[in-house]
Parts: sequence; structure tokens; C-alpha cells
Amino acid sequence: MTDSQPSVLLNTGTRMALLGLGTFRLQGQEDTYNAVDAALTAGFRAFDTAAVYRNEAHVGHALRSLLPKHGLSREDVFVTSKLGPKDQGSKARDGCLRSLEQLGLGYIDLYLIHWPGTQGLQVGDKRNPENRAESWAVLEEFYLKGTFRAIGVSNYTVAHMQELLKSCKVPPAVLQVEFHPKLVQKDLRALCKERGVCFQAYSSLGTGLLLSDHVVVDLAKEYGRTPAQVLLKWAVQQNIPVLPKSCQPDRVEENGRLFDFEISEKDMERLSALDSGEKFCWDPTQVS
Repeated sequence: MTDSQPSVLLNTGTRMALLGLGTFRLQGQEDTYNAVDAALTAGFRAFDTAAVYRNEAHVGHALRSLLPKHGLSREDVFVTSKLGPKDQGSKARDGCLRSLEQLGLGYIDLYLIHWPGTQGLQVGDKRNPENRAESWAVLEEFYLKGTFRAIGVSNYTVAHMQELLKSCKVPPAVLQVEFHPKLVQKDLRALCKERGVCFQAYSSLGTGLLLSDHVVVDLAKEYGRTPAQVLLKWAVQQNIPVLPKSCQPDRVEENGRLFDFEISEKDMERLSALDSGEKFCWDPTQVS
């Protein structure tokens, strides 16, 4: 990935852009192509997909088609995908190979275990940690071969992270979790900082519900920005990468305008004070 975009340095020595396009719910080749085109035009250089999104092939096709149009090469973008819960454990190798084939980009910059549990198992099933360990060993193999340039996890709790950090041969480069002013994840962030793991945010807008929060709306008016830009800036100003998602080109462009303004320290604190531990997405805390 080019160093011209604001980025964070991973423990692998590679850089990952602070701003990436989330592709969750992007379906169909045309919509995916248009969103990726708008993102590249707006300066996005990171793209996040997953096996469970069922759009890896469309994301890969869009990037292969559009990079030359924008004067870019494969090395100029950072692509993340994720192992689906149905492929945890013994199916992990097949899942990894499938993602590589679907994307068709030669390698994947970052590959994550998407969820600490296994599809079809109860959250308390003792096979969950066994399957996580088996999956991680497979990801390590792909990393050591260079097919995955970095590996990490998503939706892991402090307990899941501690378990992984005790047993892994290759430490995770990234932890991707829900993060916004109502869920500031202090314990997870402290652990990541201590162990050199990049903490990355998804659902920065609280599935859209935070866009109408009165503090967010007031600050958006004060700064002459949209509520989405305020929420995203709150994260990137803390050097936390974000993955806003949209299929609307104008919204993609709008979400990309984060690096030409600053939020004051007082207003950053006002946003952080909204923390209530509220999750709007999946809750992994019950997964053994």
C-alpha cells in the first residue's frame, strides 16, 4: 500500500490505511463496482470484505478492473477478508483457499478469523476454543508462505485475545471490533496497545443509530460536517482505522473527507463520555 494515505504501522512492518471501505451488504457486481470506483476516486486505499458477505468475487473483480483506470497497482491497495464461522477448525484451510480464489488478487493483505465461535455449535461448546486454535494455525501457515501478508481476528473479547496471545506462534496484527462513542472498548484497546496489536473499528456509526444522537448532531452543526464524518473522525483522530460502508458514491466520497478538519480535545471528550457499553451488533462475550 502506498504511504501517501494516512495509515497505521502493523506489527508485521507493513502499513494499513486509516480509512477503508466496508463492503458488508454490498451485493451484485454493478453496485460493488460503483462503490469501489467511488472509493478509489475519494482516496480510499483499503477494502474490507469477508466470506460471509458473499461478495469477495465482486470486490476482487472490481479492483482488478479499476486499479489500472485509477493509475494504481495491486500493491497500492490493502485488502482484508475473513474466515467464515462455518469454516472454523478442520475446514479453515479450504476457507482460506476459497477466499484467495474468489478475490483473485494473488495475495490477501490481511486475513481475519471473523468470529470466535463455530457455526452450528452452542456458544458454550468446548470445541469453540479448539477450533479457534486450529484455524489460527492454518492462518499462520498462509502468513509464513506470504499468501496472507498479515493475520488477525475480529469480534474477540479480552479473554479470547489472551487465549490466542498465549498460544500463537505469529501474534495477531489486527483486532477488528465494534467501536463507537457508546462502546469505547477500553479494556480491549489497552490490551492491544500493550501487545502491539492494531485496534480497528467497525460499525463506527452504531448501525446508523448514532447519527441522530444529540451530541453528535450538535457537533456536526458546529463543525459544518455530517454526523457520520464526526463519528468517523472521532475514531481516526485516535489513530483507530475505520471501515465506513455505503453503496452510494456520494456518501462514499463524503465519508472519505476526514483529514481536513480536527475535533477539539474538549469535544473528543464529549463524544467519549457517551460510552455506555452499548452494542448494536453481535455480542461475542458468551462464546467460550
